[in-house]
Amino acid sequence: MERNGFKVAVVGATGAVGNLMVKVLEERAFPVSVLKLLASERSIGKTLGFRGSEIAVEELTEDSFESIQLALFSAGGSISKIFAPIAARAGAVVIDNSNAWRMDPKVPLVVPEVNPDAALSHSGIIANPNCSTIQMVVALKPIYDAVGIKRIVVTTFQAVSGTGKRAIEELRTQVSDIMQGREAVREIYPHQIAFNCFPHIGPFLENGFTEEEMKMVNETRKMFDDAKIRICATTVRVPVIYGHSESINIETEKPISPEQARRLLEAAPGVKVIDDPCNASYPVPLSAAGKDDTLVGRIRRDPSVENGLVMWVVADNIRKGAATNAVQIAEILLSRGRL
Repeated sequence: MERNGFKVAVVGATGAVGNLMVKVLEERAFPVSVLKLLASERSIGKTLGFRGSEIAVEELTEDSFESIQLALFSAGGSISKIFAPIAARAGAVVIDNSNAWRMDPKVPLVVPEVNPDAALSHSGIIANPNCSTIQMVVALKPIYDAVGIKRIVVTTFQAVSGTGKRAIEELRTQVSDIMQGREAVREIYPHQIAFNCFPHIGPFLENGFTEEEMKMVNETRKMFDDAKIRICATTVRVPVIYGHSESINIETEKPISPEQARRLLEAAPGVKVIDDPCNASYPVPLSAAGKDDTLVGRIRRDPSVENGLVMWVVADNIRKGAATNAVQIAEILLSRGRL
């Protein structure tokens, strides 16, 4: 460690998640002595604020990681495939937010509330899970530990910020155009997103599911270290800017009442229970935006199956679903003397 902290690089610093990674490092007072902001050539000349100073964005090159100790990546899978190993060979611990390394058996896939010890087994690269998977496993881990889970059926309602800044702008522009009587122009999504939704996130695979849906299946099994969990996911894009919502139906190994589940979740790290539906108190995307907690409500028994439980889970997909989770992984390494 340097005298006043670590030398940290953020790759993809000008993107929605990379920008927020910088803010979260500051919010959580992570010990940073030097912060290097890296992005593509077209971002040269831009600056980002950090602790009262403006830091210039530099072009990402193979020589960018000299003396860097921690590298937070959020620049897409193709960039991570090339540059994450380069950063690791230079001596940095890489925490990568893309899909490039998540299912590599040699790379730990980590959510601090779920499997923190897995971070310690890294060989230079640690993967951040998919945003929709993160909030689901945070909510399910206390129940999984208590009574086991045999089956998960999940439907997600995912915000456009998961696609990036251009998708946010597309939603805002379409809403404005429609309200002023103009035709909505689409460039990012296969359908108009304003006042609409569609069950299509990522490319479709041969099994009829999308890549996003299979991420939730495979990543959950890896983090729970349980290949036997039966999981079926449907992912839907909705006209919300920040905050993914999920309807989660589980079948547990042993009986558990909604009251017992509620108590477990109330005591769980990173979870906030909002569950008074008769008074319209339950999680919604607007209440999750800008927060790091995973919000859980509408906890109820599923009468159609033995040991069935249903819940509604909402989280800020850019914070807990990406930037905050990455910084929390770094905090684990710091607390265990592994950084």
